[in-house]
Amino acid sequence: MTKVKSSILGYPRIGGGREWKKALEAYWSGKINESELYSRLAEVRLASLKLQQEKGIDLIPVNDFTLYDHMLDTAAMFGLVPQRFSGYKGGVVPLDIYYAMARGAEGATACEMTKWFNTNYHYIVPELNGAEPQLVENKPLLAYREAKKQLDIEGKPVLVGLFTFLKLSKGYKTAETDAWIDKLLPLYEQVLLQLQQEGVQWVQIDEPVLVTTLSEEDLTRVERIYKQLGAAVPGINILLQTYFESVDAYSRIVQLPVAGIGLDFVHGGKQTLHSLEKEGFPQDKVLGVGLIDGRGIWRADLSAKLGVLERVFKVVAKEKVLIQSSSSLLHVPVSTSYEEKLEPVLKDALAFADEKLDEITLLAKAASEGTDAIRAELEQNGQALAALQTSAARSNKTVQAAAIQLKQQPAARRESFAERRTAQRERWKLPLLPTTTIGSFPQSPEVRQARAKWRKAEWSDAQYRDFVRQEISRWIRIQEEIGLDVLVHGEFERTDMVEFFGEKLDGFAFTQNGWVQSYGSRCVKPPVIYGDVAYTSAMTVDETVYAQSLTDRPVKGMLTGPVTILNWSFVRDDLSRELVTYQISLALSQEVQALEQAGIGMIQVDEPALREGLPLKERDHAEYLNWAVDAFRSSTSNVDATTQIHTHMCYCEFNDMVGSIRDLDADVISIETSRSHGELIHSFEEHTYDKGIGLGVYDIHSPRVPSATEMVSMIHRALRVLDPELFWINPDCGLKTRGSEETIAALRNMVQAAGESRESLTVTK
Repeated sequence: MTKVKSSILGYPRIGGGREWKKALEAYWSGKINESELYSRLAEVRLASLKLQQEKGIDLIPVNDFTLYDHMLDTAAMFGLVPQRFSGYKGGVVPLDIYYAMARGAEGATACEMTKWFNTNYHYIVPELNGAEPQLVENKPLLAYREAKKQLDIEGKPVLVGLFTFLKLSKGYKTAETDAWIDKLLPLYEQVLLQLQQEGVQWVQIDEPVLVTTLSEEDLTRVERIYKQLGAAVPGINILLQTYFESVDAYSRIVQLPVAGIGLDFVHGGKQTLHSLEKEGFPQDKVLGVGLIDGRGIWRADLSAKLGVLERVFKVVAKEKVLIQSSSSLLHVPVSTSYEEKLEPVLKDALAFADEKLDEITLLAKAASEGTDAIRAELEQNGQALAALQTSAARSNKTVQAAAIQLKQQPAARRESFAERRTAQRERWKLPLLPTTTIGSFPQSPEVRQARAKWRKAEWSDAQYRDFVRQEISRWIRIQEEIGLDVLVHGEFERTDMVEFFGEKLDGFAFTQNGWVQSYGSRCVKPPVIYGDVAYTSAMTVDETVYAQSLTDRPVKGMLTGPVTILNWSFVRDDLSRELVTYQISLALSQEVQALEQAGIGMIQVDEPALREGLPLKERDHAEYLNWAVDAFRSSTSNVDATTQIHTHMCYCEFNDMVGSIRDLDADVISIETSRSHGELIHSFEEHTYDKGIGLGVYDIHSPRVPSATEMVSMIHRALRVLDPELFWINPDCGLKTRGSEETIAALRNMVQAAGESRESLTVTK
């Protein structure tokens, strides 16, 4: 019998009860000290490793755990601390400096944060800016030693590959790429040499950037990097790991001088399998077969996966195959064992991280011993998948037909932007540089406690509704007192901008403990789209109309857009993502009409995740953007010319999205930019934008309160390239996670900055 080994690329960091998150936040709030923090995190980390050991995973990853983010860890490992964090004097990066880079500190803004490829995970962007990196702490080595000493695990250290790290960093010119490779290569050699000296057998080097569209020059660079590493550290087995898509330069990647290549057989899996069968695979290398979806929550069709393995084994010998997850499991919740309220048909069709470990070991067992060894599991697997597929939740023929019709003929606004702008100016009579916020206000402990009492039925619906109205009333008064021009109701009734809507639509389900890390300690519990999505009744009208009744200033209705609901949910895998989005769009269009009919004339439909869903291959961008834009317009087009449609986007690289952003045809768009404000301003020098726009003038992810002077500077930079008649002043995102005191202080400064900027414009004129 040939033993086929199993592996995963990474495991969730947060712990089954979000112990990781709670420890970080306790440390930041001063409730525990540094020693206690490390102790608590070690408990979470070792428990995760022990579980993988008990489940029978052969190659267990170490150093996939982090104190905040793995890209930040890599920067810290090489002493890459921006100069503005003046407390750093070299050597191991102190914890306060590490967290200041992630979250900001007095006098030092946080490092930029952006999406990890096309996932909802955010990483901290390393800043190079002429730094001289050096190895100050071998984090993979420390993680390997801990697993070996504490659990006798022969761990597989994981580190971000040099090329991916460099490509995702900022602060250097393209012409300096080779010089930076020359700086970093000796450091990677040091890391690997120390691991080799420790007796490490396998090291996983993640190079997900290899699945993107690369130039000939970049491919040559990758070849140079791994040729040099292979020559410098010949005694260690490097598993060069790719994920999230297929690799275009397959024949060149598999020939790199490493011991193994990991490929994604789920996302881009058809192309990966085609390349394998057409071009073969080197006999002297191990193939990591990413067969279990590291990003989705659905049970794998084990029979289908075994069919893929049969094809793989015709090309690669069994002893040269690793069966593993397609990516790190940090993108899925920890375990379905915590879910006690899901319908059995749905729960039986789910697989979170722990269940995926079982799937991997089952496939490895079948590959080693034959399918009869898991016959009972295969039958149960097939029954569970069939039960969901034939359920009533997936049988709404009306919605299915309407979505197809919308795909064939999307909606559009009747009037041009110029016509709408004239009508809206007359209706709203807003000042130059109008001020507003993105939607949410701080969710205080009292708000969360009230919601918890309501959910536990300790409060009646009427009690909870009265409480929410009190909060709305209080914050309407605060906004008026601060002097904001366009107000919001604050979203106190909402836990999450996607979950809230999913709870009110058919086709969604919600977990009790399905948490995943979004950024830092911020965890989200994505809804599960498991059936056909359908509108049932008004979702936001009551709170918005109540808020509007309290003030003469306009109050925006606040909705989450169809593409964001899609991208921030776990989505059924039996329909295309495009058709699911059109189903959501149909439901949202009915809510937009309900708000308008109730007298709400400004409606914000947020799409912060629009870019997040962009395919990793450039050739696939246009198709995705076309249907994503069409879905947004189908949600927002059936309104009068005087109704002003707003939207909000996050971390948008404007240069490659300007056409699509314009095509959304929103009257006003706000873009989250404060951590990369200068880069976006530069892009406006190259691309004209002729609709209403607000660039976030301060960073809500940091607790620091920026001064009015600081915001005036940002406003003036933007107005060099944007029309003051179309410019809005706003924070760069919602304020739910901030404290009330800092929120009010920052908004006061923002309104002051807007006033000073108006005066300077008036003087100039």
